[in-house]
Amino acid sequence: MTILSPAPEPTTLDSTPTSALAQLGLGFAASKLLLSALELGVFTALAETADGTAEAEELRAALGLHPRAAADFFDALTAVGLLERRYGRYRNTEAAQRHLVRGPDYQGGFLEGAGFVLYPAWGRLTEALRTGKPQAEGDFEAMLSDPHARRMFLAMQDSLSQPLIGQLLDALDWSGYTTLTDVGGARGNLAARVVRARPGLSATVFDRPQNAEPCAEHTGDLGVADRVGFTGGDFFTDPLPPADVLVIGHVLADFSRDERRTLIEKAYAAVHDGGALLVYDPMNGDKPELASLIASLHMLVMTPAGAGYHPDHCAGWMEQAGFTEVTSRPLPLGNTLLTARKPAA
Repeated sequence: MTILSPAPEPTTLDSTPTSALAQLGLGFAASKLLLSALELGVFTALAETADGTAEAEELRAALGLHPRAAADFFDALTAVGLLERRYGRYRNTEAAQRHLVRGPDYQGGFLEGAGFVLYPAWGRLTEALRTGKPQAEGDFEAMLSDPHARRMFLAMQDSLSQPLIGQLLDALDWSGYTTLTDVGGARGNLAARVVRARPGLSATVFDRPQNAEPCAEHTGDLGVADRVGFTGGDFFTDPLPPADVLVIGHVLADFSRDERRTLIEKAYAAVHDGGALLVYDPMNGDKPELASLIASLHMLVMTPAGAGYHPDHCAGWMEQAGFTEVTSRPLPLGNTLLTARKPAA
């Protein structure tokens, strides 16, 4: 079938807006280039060659791709700045080599999960907007029971929290605190890295019981299994483990407004007198910000009642629960951090 090209724009019109609209409308194609490359292991395969390079046919064979479009795929990755091609051989760009090759510095965990879950769900965004119903296939409990899906989910959580850890450490004077509870802490990545940075601190991860074994393995790999424990339970039916500092990160946005208030009240009961609560999430302030709004729409397609929320609303829930000295600071990736104190007895 022949596809006809559109007629040229009249010379009296500025074609830039049309080009920008087309680029925006086809943005999913560039996204899928990266997501498929991660799924296939393109960057890791190149990194594992003897000299970090491969011809198109060598790379195609290593990845098990059909010959029809493999070269176009590699060239497209080159065009978007993820690969370089010199004398017919491909290599990773510096950024891809540093962040997208599997290993200790791998930053593709969230993106792999996004390709597996978010990309299909966002393809049904229109239906979600019309019905208000999530569009992800399967349910959370089924995902936790599937070892492959659970590993991907936990890697997503690591990728979301790790860029924020430095600023969480800067948000408090930790010298007076000895215990930490990470509510919804997945496999303990944030808790482990915080206690590594603060030697006098021990931590408890509170999450679904299915994450106990992955947490023990991950904290063991990070050398802090003796200082990070795990408590399995349900946010709404079980008490939160008490501590000097509670962290609730990327949790409240999953739930309705009433459920958020409930969790803040439970956090107040769990924080020791004189302790602190840290909450971070995608929060939509007075000025629209694309990153936080996209994160909010993630909640639309993935959860029954979740959404981003205004930081002032969260501050209000904290103050109603009894917290004082609420402060706010922006974090990377469209997040906002709120810190609140529980008065000393």
